[in-house]
Amino acid sequence: MLAAILFDLDGTIVNTDPIHYRAWQEMLLNYSIEIDEKFYKSRISGRLNPEIVKDILPQLSAAEGEKFADEKEAFFRKLAPDLKPLNGFSELLAWTDTHQLKRALVTNAPRLNAEFMLEVLGIKEAFHIVVLADDCIAGKPDPAPYQVALKKLGIQAEEAIALEDSPSGIRAAVSADIRTIGIASTHNPQVLQEVGAFMAIPDFTDLQLWTFLNSLIEQDSSAITSLFKKTL
Repeated sequence: MLAAILFDLDGTIVNTDPIHYRAWQEMLLNYSIEIDEKFYKSRISGRLNPEIVKDILPQLSAAEGEKFADEKEAFFRKLAPDLKPLNGFSELLAWTDTHQLKRALVTNAPRLNAEFMLEVLGIKEAFHIVVLADDCIAGKPDPAPYQVALKKLGIQAEEAIALEDSPSGIRAAVSADIRTIGIASTHNPQVLQEVGAFMAIPDFTDLQLWTFLNSLIEQDSSAITSLFKKTL
């Protein structure tokens, strides 16, 4: 039975990658490092800031790396005052309300970024729970954030669907045994399916998504009806 939908934030609810890409480009130029989209997708997208900084700027101390990451995220927030959710997102929220499903936000975004985006998008109250990588023993691609979400919601993995845009996020959800749909806003659909997404869609208006979700509701309704008849 479907009980909850678990949402990633960056790249899933809202396509922030072009803004993050620009912020990383400009910040890394201070160290004479020029990056292109291929570099961004392979070395930055979906990873946690401490890992990124250690990889790209190994000469920085831990304190210097943290300061750099904080400045980069502050720059991102400065560039992103007019964010809009992906097409169909509000309709998906309404659908979950209609069918009384729980909603969770599971994100690697730093706390200030997550709070900023939820405020700008006007969805601060949209989720029953919010799970940040900062609050877990590890961030994505580790399954810990999704395992925490399942525990907080009081549901099993088979009762949930995860929506993710990055390979690391998909690996995290799949490793937590959650059926995962890839949102191809930042990566090629084939890449998302190769790492475990059973479906890849461009946004929340995709007919394939709605056909699948409604089929789950119909299956649940049929199972409940059958159980009811057996008890008569």
